[in-house]
Amino acid sequence: MVAPSHQLHLPPPISTAIERTARPFLKWVGGKQQLLAQFGRLFPSRFRRYFEPFIGGGAVFFHLWSTLRTPSTAFLFDNNPELINAYIVARDKVEELINVLRVHQRLHSKSYYYDVRRLDRDNRQLTDVERAARTVYLNRTCYNGLFRVNSKGQFNVPMGSYASPQILLEPVIRAASAALQSVDIEVRDFRSMPKLARRGDFFYFDPPYDPLTQTASFTSYTSDNFNEHDQRELAKVFAALSAKGAYVMLSNSKTPLILSLYKEFRIETVQARRAVNSDAAGRGCIEEVVVLNY
Repeated sequence: MVAPSHQLHLPPPISTAIERTARPFLKWVGGKQQLLAQFGRLFPSRFRRYFEPFIGGGAVFFHLWSTLRTPSTAFLFDNNPELINAYIVARDKVEELINVLRVHQRLHSKSYYYDVRRLDRDNRQLTDVERAARTVYLNRTCYNGLFRVNSKGQFNVPMGSYASPQILLEPVIRAASAALQSVDIEVRDFRSMPKLARRGDFFYFDPPYDPLTQTASFTSYTSDNFNEHDQRELAKVFAALSAKGAYVMLSNSKTPLILSLYKEFRIETVQARRAVNSDAAGRGCIEEVVVLNY
């Protein structure tokens, strides 16, 4: 249940830039860190509450937290329970998380990676901190930072080829923890957003993208793939939020489906770099769309 008392406060005056600025502590395919400069002109000038239903790496949230001039209320959602657990633990138990990540960093090897990856197949009961540290460790060491699971919800990405992977970034995790304090973080489906919306709220959607080609899609970050039906459902949610007077912003591929679904709204184009694609046509600099109702 959404509680108005959850406040996203401005960071207090502190001495170092790294503590004053938060950024993602997870790598995320399609993360928006590279697009923040282009997004600056697209954010609403002011809003009441902030909602991000596909949190992913959280680049937009951390950017807004670091740059906001007025307090706001924030709600971060996703239907990936392991991802949400990682954010909750980073918020509430950051020192315990760092301690377990130190162990992963010390023991990291190819065999260790696959031992950790198999933990969700071994029916071993992990604590919330152990689960979060596993998520961060696999994310920082797997191929291209992909989060992909099979139909049973088991993580199945191979280890990446990194000479010295950055597993523990203590200042980054601590800054992220500061940004997440008093933020509402829940496992929640995007279809429930209209029930939460009020006039003047700001919703930013960064869903799994509509694929440019049959081989260009990475939508299996939960056991249920995000398909064309879901894209159509999301477009209905976008329209419902708009009708309630919320500010709505959505990122997606520039495909005929997306252009058709949002043809009644303002559509801007941004230039993004894509490196993860089995089809060369989907790599390099490519146009993406940002859909706005304002």
